[in-house]
Amino acid sequence: MPLQGFCSFLCCRHGFTVLGRDYGEKEEEESFELRSKEDEATCNGRGPLDITLTQPGRTANGPSSRSEIPEEMRSLIIEKSKGAIEEDAETVVKGWLYREVRGGWIKMRRHWFVLTQDSLDFYTSNEKNAKRLGSLVLTSLCSVIWPDKQSYKETGNWSIMVYGRKHSYRLYTKHFNEAVHWACAIQKVIDSKAPVETPTQLLIRDIEENKFNPEAVGHIYKHNPILKHTQSPLYASLLPFPYASLEHTFHSAKGYTTLRDEAVKIFNSLQQLESAQDPVSLIQGVLQTCLDLRPLRDEVYCQLVKQTSGTPSPDTPAQLRYWQLLTCMSCTFLPSLSILKYLRFHLKRVQSQYPDTEMDNYATFISEAIGKTKGREYVPSWEEILVLMNRQEMFCTIHYPGRGSCKLPIRSHTTADEVVKKMKERLGLQLSRNIFALFEGNTYKERAVGGSTIVADILTRFENLAAKEPESEHQWKLCFKLYCFLDTDSVPKDSIEFTFLFEQSHAMVIQGHLFTSEEDLQLLAALRLQSLNGDFSTHTPSPPLEELFPRHVIEARALALVKTAPAKPACCPSRFLTGALHAGLWNHTAVHKIKAEDDLRFRARLKEEGASMMASIVESWKTLQGRAREDVMSVYISVVKQWPGFGSTLYEIDFYISSTGSFSQRLWLGVAATSVSLYRQGDPEPLESIHYGQISSYGVSDSTTFKITAGDREFLFETSKLNEIAQLMTAYITSAHRTQRPSQRTGSENFALGSPVQELSSHPV
Repeated sequence: MPLQGFCSFLCCRHGFTVLGRDYGEKEEEESFELRSKEDEATCNGRGPLDITLTQPGRTANGPSSRSEIPEEMRSLIIEKSKGAIEEDAETVVKGWLYREVRGGWIKMRRHWFVLTQDSLDFYTSNEKNAKRLGSLVLTSLCSVIWPDKQSYKETGNWSIMVYGRKHSYRLYTKHFNEAVHWACAIQKVIDSKAPVETPTQLLIRDIEENKFNPEAVGHIYKHNPILKHTQSPLYASLLPFPYASLEHTFHSAKGYTTLRDEAVKIFNSLQQLESAQDPVSLIQGVLQTCLDLRPLRDEVYCQLVKQTSGTPSPDTPAQLRYWQLLTCMSCTFLPSLSILKYLRFHLKRVQSQYPDTEMDNYATFISEAIGKTKGREYVPSWEEILVLMNRQEMFCTIHYPGRGSCKLPIRSHTTADEVVKKMKERLGLQLSRNIFALFEGNTYKERAVGGSTIVADILTRFENLAAKEPESEHQWKLCFKLYCFLDTDSVPKDSIEFTFLFEQSHAMVIQGHLFTSEEDLQLLAALRLQSLNGDFSTHTPSPPLEELFPRHVIEARALALVKTAPAKPACCPSRFLTGALHAGLWNHTAVHKIKAEDDLRFRARLKEEGASMMASIVESWKTLQGRAREDVMSVYISVVKQWPGFGSTLYEIDFYISSTGSFSQRLWLGVAATSVSLYRQGDPEPLESIHYGQISSYGVSDSTTFKITAGDREFLFETSKLNEIAQLMTAYITSAHRTQRPSQRTGSENFALGSPVQELSSHPV
């Protein structure tokens, strides 16, 4: 059969056939096959294809025989593209370069290099009949690493790295332009090469073409051991990967070598699963490698499909380990479209071959999972893997204000939006006009979770943080809370939403995010005590002062009293060292002594002020005798509402500057339902207030700067809370626009009023 322009290949240690074309029954045998575009039409007839195997090769003076084929060409299939370069192509670039030599005392040797359309060769000299010392065949999988300053600093030469299948050349030159010229030329030759395909890829394509012909598909599987389960090791990857090492990437710190080597290592890990006592760590390691090295995901899917096809003992615990890993993969990453089609076909085939078995149950679970899986930022946690291995749901504890919590069933694809919706349904908050969100935090930190965030990723992060600090008392948790305070007046006093409002208002008071007088703060602390403990009793334990009253207020009072108190003069020893040495030593010692004394005085004064404040709070508490909890909570809310900025979420601003030139440091930026306001710390009146109707655009200006444009005015804020500010402003502005157009709302928009954080970057209004 005539063929127009073809290349041949040597199969990677696995024989394979296409339907009736047999090229080796054993996996260990090496086999050959040629495919070109013209042959595909003939393949539909499924007749045998007789081809005389040839391999393109070169000697120093011309084409070589079959025995001199470079090893780089013997593993993969190369489809020759139209207009392919003939073997006697002209030289592209030639010149003198230094090549790194390993293993000897000479580090670099000078050779004459010749780049052709097929290979990069080097010779003893530039004479016509010079001996060729080596050759690196160039395919589409070769790669070039460009010159960098680090190697120039170390060696005084500019270097480029050329990677082939078995060999790599590190080449040096004194001139940067020459190094770039060689790198560009080699890359251009690589880019001109036709894509390389492996036997597995060709077989997957044939299966896709014949998926409605069970007999043909069965014939493919029967005569191609590379598609079926094996106990033998894998010596090459099932899919093609670039030859470059990963040492020049940020993954090198984790010990990765090349993608091809990592693929072989993963297959070895898969085989260890069959006898592993604890498979979770192995599964987590494979998933972590796939997370770090994205190209390996398709490879691992192909390996798992291979190991779950034609299994000698289906439904045994050892064989089901592959299905358990495949389940975890399907809930973490999605393969590319072609491999996804192959996976879906494999699952349907297993379901038809093994109905009402564990394999059937896993295939059904995986089919549902891949339809819902989104990109994950983290690999599944230990708990999640155990749950997935048994095809069960995972339970997540969600806390809410008032020291309440509940457990919700979630899956690997459950988002924060979905959790918020479930919590609103469980707590009866569907009709609330306020917006709720999921928060992650501990004793010191708290931040809103984006609506599209995968909850399982958050739990994995919590597991990682707990592993780093196992003895920490401040563990991270998920909380369901009010996010946007849109309507605080019509909240029923006997509802759980009012409890949310009360608890979150008290949290604002303790954090110093509510500006009011000290007398009001004492009253609020007494109201808090009455709501927690009821009427005063000497037998009732009271919470610590830090949970009732803002600590920074007491610290400010204690510090002011310490500064105004006269300090005792420090005595200088009269008969000690004299001169400059005496003065220097005495000053250093005196400073430390004075600081230590000041610290002791401050601690003593702080303790006294705390006791005095607690006594005043208890006296106020006694006056609330007989007041019911709902009544006390209502009074508490009425007091905090006296601040005009009530309902604002405050963010600390390190630096602020306006377009008029005014600037300030250490401010609070309050994001509320109708406006954005600037406050001096401790001042209840806003320094500047910008209504949302005046804002034309807002967003992140750079890594630490937030910018708001209102008409011809611009406001720049330096803060670490850039994304949180933008998300909250977006939620308020979006809600305001929907409120202005009630007649245009759809069903989905009505739900959006209660949806959590929206994730947008920089936006015009």
